[in-house]
Amino acid sequence: MNMTHYMQLLADNQPWNLLIFMAIPIVLAETLAITELYILFTRKFDGFVYHLNRFSGTTVGLYFIGVIVYLMTTAVLPITRNNEWRTAIDVIAVGSYLIGGLPLIWIALQEFGFVNKALDQMGKLRIHAICVALFLVFGHIAMIAGMLDPSLLGYQGADTHQMGSSSANHEYCDPAMHEGMKAMHQQMMNGGNMPNGNPNKMPMNSQGHSH
Repeated sequence: MNMTHYMQLLADNQPWNLLIFMAIPIVLAETLAITELYILFTRKFDGFVYHLNRFSGTTVGLYFIGVIVYLMTTAVLPITRNNEWRTAIDVIAVGSYLIGGLPLIWIALQEFGFVNKALDQMGKLRIHAICVALFLVFGHIAMIAGMLDPSLLGYQGADTHQMGSSSANHEYCDPAMHEGMKAMHQQMMNGGNMPNGNPNKMPMNSQGHSH
């Protein structure tokens, strides 16, 4: 089965890539979402949960800045430059993952006071909720598309040959190539490279060529 670059990223360098690009941002984003709901219901803008919410928002936003910069420079730009995208499925998976990080970056900017300065606590909390919802939508699109097989849209990997293929899979053998191989073997048997010049030292089978 062929994999998208998204799935290949998570599968490589186990378990570190899975932790860095999936586990850590998901845990931070879900912590943000859960504390968001608590604050919306209780209206408590102080205490441990409120500060945990702000910590999660700023941390996951800054974290995704690093992730997006890293993936853009080491994966997206080289893949695009070399035309190595594995159909639209691959583009949707990687693109949705990167886009999903943008709302979380917006939350971090808001926590640092760079945006939405005129909003009150409830207004900022609504922005939080909208941004978390957008992250969840794009994150799930990335996961679903990332788990699809790109061959569904015609992608063929470099090593898509089947293992264990038998001679029945090779229906045609070029006669000229066959004669050339026979001549090469005959030359090796009659040449001076064989011990004592005796061709019987090397067992040969005239029917040993599988084509």
